[in-house]
Amino acid sequence: MTIDALAAIYPWVKSLHVISVIAWMAALLYLPRLFVYHCEVAPGSAESERFKVMEYRLSRYIATPASIASWLFGTLLVLTPGVVAWASGWWHLKMAGIIALTGVHHVMLARRRDFLHDRNRRPQRYFRILNEVPTAAMVVIVVMVIARPF
Repeated sequence: MTIDALAAIYPWVKSLHVISVIAWMAALLYLPRLFVYHCEVAPGSAESERFKVMEYRLSRYIATPASIASWLFGTLLVLTPGVVAWASGWWHLKMAGIIALTGVHHVMLARRRDFLHDRNRRPQRYFRILNEVPTAAMVVIVVMVIARPF
């Protein structure tokens, strides 16, 4: 199903989609770094409380709104005639990457709540590895959108 009226605003929707994805990726790449640093400080300390504020603001005011905007504008792009060749296979892998990003985002929100309540039990290494997942998903998504290998 496509909506013909979306073709007229396609460049604007695509621009807003790219902007929101950049903001979302920036947040997904920075939040686990904050967690790595948060692991180094004592729970309840002034530094810990500062990290809690930083993590909250990043997730509440950047990551979550950007993810919602990315999904919204991406859905509008999918509904635009001629944007997706449904017979091609590339979009399946792109969608898997988007679902992975969304899943990682929700995992990070859960980890933020752990830090908020001073109950984080995960080591820095966990967050260093978690930091790589958005990058891997981004590579898959960009290759599928630009190269469309299959």
